[in-house]
Order: sequence, then C-alpha cells, then structure tokens
Amino acid sequence: MNRKEFLKKSAMLGAGISLMPGASAIASSFSRSGADFFFTRMRYESGNWFVDERMPSNLLHSLVEYTTVSVDTEERVVSLASDRILDAPFCYITGHRLVQFNRRERENFEKLVYNGGFIFADDCNHDVDGLFARSFEQQMADIFGEDALVKIPNDHPIYRSFFEFEDGPPTAMVEMSGWGDGIIHDYLKAIQINGEIRVLYSNKDYGCEWDYDFRNKRWHARDNTKFGVNIVMHAMNRKSLNS
Repeated sequence: MNRKEFLKKSAMLGAGISLMPGASAIASSFSRSGADFFFTRMRYESGNWFVDERMPSNLLHSLVEYTTVSVDTEERVVSLASDRILDAPFCYITGHRLVQFNRRERENFEKLVYNGGFIFADDCNHDVDGLFARSFEQQMADIFGEDALVKIPNDHPIYRSFFEFEDGPPTAMVEMSGWGDGIIHDYLKAIQINGEIRVLYSNKDYGCEWDYDFRNKRWHARDNTKFGVNIVMHAMNRKSLNS
C-alpha cells in the first residue's frame, strides 16, 4: 500500500475513531487481510486500555512511508480474554490505570508469549502515581517470574532494526514534561525467550508521544515515530535475527 492509498483508506475508516468501550472498532473483523503487518490493541477489563487513540494510525502511516511492508491500515481491537488474540503476531497494551488480568486474560497473555507472539507494552505513566507501571510489572512477575522482565542493553538489535539509534531508546518529550515519576528512563525492559523479545516494555509513554493525527507530521521538525518503525521491524524479523 502506498501513501495515497493509505490516506484514502484512513479517511474512509476515520482517523479519529473512538476506541472507548462499545465503539464499533471492537466489532471489526479480525480476519487476515493478506497484508504483511496488522496492528492489534489488547482490550483488558481492569483498566483504560483505549488511551492514545491516534497512535496506531500514525505508526501505520510511518510504516507505509518508510518501508516496503504491506500494511493493513485498520487497527484491530481484541479482548485479551478472547482466543482470537492468539492469532495476533503483534499486540499493543497500554493505559495509566490498574492492570489486573482475570484468569482467562492471564492464560491468553501467557499463551501468546510462549507461542511466539510479540507484545509492545507502553506505560502511560503521567497519571495516578504510576499505577499502570506498578500493576503491569507485578502481573509480569506473577506470570513469568520475578526476574523475567529485565533491562535490554542500549546496543540491542532493536535499535538498528531499521533506523539507527546509537544511544538506545529515544527520549519522549512527554517524559521530560515533569509529569509522572519525573524520571528519564534511558533503557527499555523485555521478557525474552531463547534470546528473542516476546514482551517489550516501555516506561517512556511513546503512545502519548505518537498520539497525533499523522497528517500533522509534516509540521514536526523530527519524526518521532521512527522508533516505532524499529519496534515493528524487529518484531517481524526477530526470528531471523536469532536463528
């Protein structure tokens, strides 16, 4: 899909579509479209999974702009409690409230990780005293063990999977705003299995950083979504990187 096709389809789908519970996006088909990549947002019952509404369209636009990957421009929203989530190779989970998986959500999260899925978890930590961070990290410890979520080095292949980030994860402007915990996180964490990232965890609130209409990107001096392209490309190519 080229840029013109992306703009046309995004206009049809509605770039500003609401992802509040009950929105029509939840009922959209989850069948594969033949595209190389599609984006799945995890819906979980305990928290506000629907924040950063415009981020997916922005990230998908960047994939179209910079790569030759065939992209499905429709964001999928799928309940973590549904077995349909197990067919999603790339998932996004975010929020700034409580993360407390019910039994079925926990089982499916674990299955997805061990079956080779890739989950990008981004902490929107500028509210409620970092509740998402504390509760999500505890969920990971409960499911995978206390030491499962570890820092990844800033020379990890994810930082050169498409664009080059010599200093590790780029700093988000929202992270420097003085909200949240007031800490600039100079690393990302991950749960890895056989040396392969299965859960990439960010305290940097990239979702909020990228939460703007992609058509406004031309006004930015620097495209801050480029690291999102790296995340996706690494997720798609990680098996070959570790073979």
